Amino acid sequence: MTEQNEGWRRVYEFWFPPGLEAAGAEVHGRIFLRWFGGGANAELPPFTPLLEAARRGWLDDWRVTPLGRLSLILVLDQFPRGLFAGTPEAYACDAEAMRLAEEGLGNGQYDALAWPWERTFFLLPLAHAEGPDHRARLERVVTLAEVVAREAPAPLRPLYEHSARQARGHLEVITRFGRYPHRNLVLGRLSTPEETAWLAAGDFVHTRQPPSLG
Repeated sequence: MTEQNEGWRRVYEFWFPPGLEAAGAEVHGRIFLRWFGGGANAELPPFTPLLEAARRGWLDDWRVTPLGRLSLILVLDQFPRGLFAGTPEAYACDAEAMRLAEEGLGNGQYDALAWPWERTFFLLPLAHAEGPDHRARLERVVTLAEVVAREAPAPLRPLYEHSARQARGHLEVITRFGRYPHRNLVLGRLSTPEETAWLAAGDFVHTRQPPSLG
């Protein structure tokens, strides 16, 4: 259990490099592309034991602080996507990450976060996890993402306005289909004719690129 004893800060500083709060818009634009580039992440394999520890509940003490909870959310929501892209394992921790985010929204930890990038990643599990209340969760994400965008520093606002548009796009997909059709093949689900037509069009919300700030 060595990995988890290093604490949440290792995860936090890997995902949010120190000094980010003082960095210029160009740096933020580059790291936005790193965060949302999709696919496998070659930097993540060293964190595989930490993900396993989180899945076993060995990191639950991270939840007691806002940044600790955020770091645990990153491990369960973002790390599987980068480690297991294109496989069902990419989505295997979505329900637990969603529960952590919902708890943090309810207990004030989300409100205690200082930066728009922290709040954005805290919210993502509510958008990612499929389920019967998905539309309601996404409506909440849209509302909160719009607040994040309005309150973001002016030079960074276009990035977070993009995030809010992404949330609205995901809401449209879930309202229409009740699930993410682009996951069907990976999860072994049959697509409906309407989903097949949508997939053929190829306008996937999660692949839309953020604006350039360079």
